[in-house]
Amino acid sequence: MWIAQISDPHLRPTGESYKGAVDSNAALATAIAQINRLDPVPDLVLLTGDIVDEGRPEEYAMARDLLVAVTPKLLLIPGNHDEPTALRAAFAGHAYLPAHGPLNYVDDHCGPVRIVALDVTVPGKHHGELTDASLAWLDAVLAQQPTRPTIVMMHQPPLVCGVPYLDAYRCMGGERLATLLSRHSQVERLLCGHVHRQMQMRFGGTLLMTAPSIATAIALRPHANATPASFLEPPGFLLHHWRDGSMLTHHVPIGRFPGPFPFA
Repeated sequence: MWIAQISDPHLRPTGESYKGAVDSNAALATAIAQINRLDPVPDLVLLTGDIVDEGRPEEYAMARDLLVAVTPKLLLIPGNHDEPTALRAAFAGHAYLPAHGPLNYVDDHCGPVRIVALDVTVPGKHHGELTDASLAWLDAVLAQQPTRPTIVMMHQPPLVCGVPYLDAYRCMGGERLATLLSRHSQVERLLCGHVHRQMQMRFGGTLLMTAPSIATAIALRPHANATPASFLEPPGFLLHHWRDGSMLTHHVPIGRFPGPFPFA
């Protein structure tokens, strides 16, 4: 089973760019076209939040128009830049999204790997938070199928990476989540977005991974007095491959590059 993970496209209304720096709408269209050309085509695409930049209905109209081109099944979750009511309205055809409350859900019908989406966003805030209710929900859901390989996806990662302007906006309560996940050995990956960088670390007995942004890369400045900054580094996505009882993850740059050449 092949699973593509894209994140943080920060889509804008027609004619507007992201932070005046990049055409994020065109960047997502390029990413979708590349995913659709993969051989084999992925069985599933996960979008791990910050679908749009300001939560405006016209941005979600753009998101809906662009994402309809995704050939595989698409599952999405909100990020801190998303607005739940507008998101639900734009993606009313996505029956897996709950009509009320946090946008938590489970998809059991996409292949051998089970997908559990955990909404950790806090309205009006950039950080995430693991509440008693969300942890209880996750614990109960994971207990239902203790032997089936599972991906848990959320937006803000519960990690401290040493970059101060990223750590301030992490998902709070990570220690409690790590303890919970350590009781559920079937969780193969904890997949996140938010940080606009690819990172990975051991976490709660599984592997936590963040996907790069489709739009920009947040600067890697691990110093206490670092000034926030971003770069137009090459965008990318993650491609997870479940086979023979284990999961392998590739980082795939987005774009067209010279080649193929007759050597390896």
